[in-house]
Amino acid sequence: MSNYLDKIVARKREEVAQAKSKAYTADLQAMIADAPAPLPFAQSIRQRNGIIAEFKRRSPSKGAIHEGILPRDVVGGYSEAGVSAISCLTDADFFGGSLADLREAVACASVPVLRKEFVIDELQLLEARAYGASAVLLIAAILTPAEAAHLALTAKQLGLEVLMELHGQDEVGYVSEGVTVAGINNRDLRTFNVDLDHSIRVSHLLPPDLPRISESGIRGVEDMVRLRRAGFDGFLIGESFMRQADPAEACRTLCREYAESLKYN
Repeated sequence: MSNYLDKIVARKREEVAQAKSKAYTADLQAMIADAPAPLPFAQSIRQRNGIIAEFKRRSPSKGAIHEGILPRDVVGGYSEAGVSAISCLTDADFFGGSLADLREAVACASVPVLRKEFVIDELQLLEARAYGASAVLLIAAILTPAEAAHLALTAKQLGLEVLMELHGQDEVGYVSEGVTVAGINNRDLRTFNVDLDHSIRVSHLLPPDLPRISESGIRGVEDMVRLRRAGFDGFLIGESFMRQADPAEACRTLCREYAESLKYN
């Protein structure tokens, strides 16, 4: 596991320990009763263009990406562009996100919203459901198979879908009940090199009926068409949008170009 992940997970353990209390859990459960019904995440990936457009302000490896921007400045435009779903970073210390961002993203979106977080505890699933997410990210690299299976099943019981992020062939076994989409990250956690061929090799080991998306290093329509031909249903794209002055317009342009390319491929 990379040094970044070590630091992030250590901080998550502190956050969860500080937040855990009967009162906070009761508050979240009360919020869930009033939260909007989750939208179908995997179905939207397969029925729309497959693009999951991400909202994030910064990352630990790249630094500032688009500081100061708000979900309402971006997410409605992403939805109107025709994406399948929105990914919203909620980590504060390393990515500049928050649960308030998640709530605002849900309010602005007409498609499912994924809480992108470093989930290690059931409490974070309750938060996701309480703040309106339709799906959550689980990262195989920071969980044991037993932890991942437990969290995926708990998410399912809450009405949340699960995107399980895989990095290597040795993580294929993390796909369990409750996992509705597999995400294969093209970035090597040790070298940070990006290799689409790696993504394709891992994809071939997954159950054929499981929707799958490709993450990281997707440079444009040519890569998307190649991955689609290799059996991918969708793509997580964030930084290339968020680095633009108008992320929503960048998303609209890519969606339009991708739709045009599919007519000829």
